[in-house]
Amino acid sequence: MRVDLFDFELPEELIALRPAEPRESANFLVVSRDSTLSDRKVVDLPSQLRAGDVLVFNDTKVIQAQLEGRRGNAKIGATLHKRIDDRRWEAFIRNAKRLRIGEQVDFGQGVTATAEARYDNGSFTLAFDGNEPVEILLERAGSMPLPPYIASKRAIDEKDKDDYQTIFAEREGAVAAPTASLHFTPGLMQALSDHDIQTETVTLHVGAGTFLPVKADDTDDHEMHSEWGEIAPDVAERLSRAKAEGRRIIAVGTTSLRVLESAADDNGHIAAWSGDTDIFITPGYRFRMIDALMTNFHLPRSTLFMLVSAVAGLETMKAAYAHAIAQKYRFYSYGDSSLLWVNPAANES
Repeated sequence: MRVDLFDFELPEELIALRPAEPRESANFLVVSRDSTLSDRKVVDLPSQLRAGDVLVFNDTKVIQAQLEGRRGNAKIGATLHKRIDDRRWEAFIRNAKRLRIGEQVDFGQGVTATAEARYDNGSFTLAFDGNEPVEILLERAGSMPLPPYIASKRAIDEKDKDDYQTIFAEREGAVAAPTASLHFTPGLMQALSDHDIQTETVTLHVGAGTFLPVKADDTDDHEMHSEWGEIAPDVAERLSRAKAEGRRIIAVGTTSLRVLESAADDNGHIAAWSGDTDIFITPGYRFRMIDALMTNFHLPRSTLFMLVSAVAGLETMKAAYAHAIAQKYRFYSYGDSSLLWVNPAANES
């Protein structure tokens, strides 16, 4: 498909620079299977579901993967985006023309790393020196890797350490938050439990590639960055049973969706799964596992807007985003939310 089909105009003032307070007070656009739009609040989520529905969250934890350092007199910025092993990460480098293989970057606080390899996409392998766990080094020298559309407008601060982390965060490894889950609080979780809504967690360590623009003119020519994910055996068994019983599976966030769809077979059965996924979902995709997606509002021409268009249909999502813009919904990572029910007609297009 042509990438320009997924373009739209977004007023800059609608880009959220801070999350709603309290979290569940965010606006919540519900898009039904027949494309009807309904304006609600995230706190209304339990009323949109029924007993036995299953919400699937991503339990990844964001690490302080943004680093600023020097190689000699040259300033070098690094955004880690995928772990290779215990001491090596693949990283996007700013001022990359000043860094060569074998050179060391000093990130301060006693944290240094050596450039070991360079890839065709311009990223590097950074090997961190010493014996301390890399996560400890990042806590000392790194900062939260806020998306560029936020970081370019204000400084990253201490508040972001809490704001950009979900209440489900347990497994360190993400360099971007699964932002749909940022809306959830203990109070909302209790309300879901009171409505007999089941909850499960899977893991996808979100990479910085999620923010990269699609440079190709056609979706067939776009190469997705891979990310590591996992579904535990007991979680896979419960999800498969729920699907077989006809209960609805709602992915909270595009990251949870990508894990589920990567692991599911054509019959909606999931076995324990672990590995990399570079699944790229565009309109015409037939969903095997999920019945709905809860997600924030995404960038134009992005793989994520393509994914939501696969869920509800491209024309429906263009209308939904036009409505959200007219109603002053807040966009992107710290913005408002939506609930999109899978439109079978969109899957058949």
